[in-house]
Amino acid sequence: MREPIDTLAAPGTVRLRPMRPEDLDRAVEIEKSGFRHPWSRDLLARELSHAWSTVLVAEEDPGRGGGGIVGFIVFWLVHDEVHVLNVATATEARRRGIGRALMDAAVEAGRKRGARLATLEVRRTNVPAIALYRALGYREIGIRPNYYADEGEDAIVMLLDL
Repeated sequence: MREPIDTLAAPGTVRLRPMRPEDLDRAVEIEKSGFRHPWSRDLLARELSHAWSTVLVAEEDPGRGGGGIVGFIVFWLVHDEVHVLNVATATEARRRGIGRALMDAAVEAGRKRGARLATLEVRRTNVPAIALYRALGYREIGIRPNYYADEGEDAIVMLLDL
């Protein structure tokens, strides 16, 4: 998935493309606005260097009144599995299909490489994300107690058969 792809994410067009180092500052802004314990710039930068990691951004066309980068996803393709590590949408761009478009792109990349399943962990309290994942066909398969150590919050493990 090295070429940009255009996808409709209502109400406008969003282009998905690989993240570049110059996108990191905006990704960190999105992280900080959406999460109590955001990923650091260094952690995101490290993901750009791993051969098994894919980091895509969702970018609105500024010429069409869009706001540049409005979301991103980090996922690994390992053997027959897509593992979603992080997906984030800018606060002002939520509920417009951007998270769904990013998740769909990860699954499609996995299918093209022969993946048979997709997995992720999600905070038990992240109700909007859980609803999205369920709508995409993910099912809950387990709990990781105290996975988010900063709060001692459990993670729900979810799986999608491809």
